Amino acid sequence: MIYGIGTDICDVRRIRESLARHGDRFAAKVLSENEFKTWKARSARWPERGIRYLATRFSAKEAFSKAIGLGMRMPMTWKLCEIANARSGKPVIVLHGVLKDWFDERGLQTHVSVTDETDYAASFCVVERKSPSDATQ
Repeated sequence: MIYGIGTDICDVRRIRESLARHGDRFAAKVLSENEFKTWKARSARWPERGIRYLATRFSAKEAFSKAIGLGMRMPMTWKLCEIANARSGKPVIVLHGVLKDWFDERGLQTHVSVTDETDYAASFCVVERKSPSDATQ
């Protein structure tokens, strides 16, 4: 059963401007420790790729926060929600700390999709309650 749906479109130019104004502090606020390492590596090789990586993570976290109905208020925080990739490359949401506890207590699971183009990054997130058969697997 669907618990919530969230979507977000992020203007990559705004992310670029925030990085120019605030530098690494902006990325450090939005990204988990693992994401921050990936962002630094991508930015070093190709700065524009780093900006798009940050924009997709920002967008996906916004979409997730909308799907769970909390927005950016506790237990939802930027750093407790991590956008990782499965071995296949598929984006997955990895939760940490009190956000993970909150999510698990409700028996939820999530699906996320991210995309980016030159000027925009977009994300779509569906959160659903696990069926009883899912809980046993």
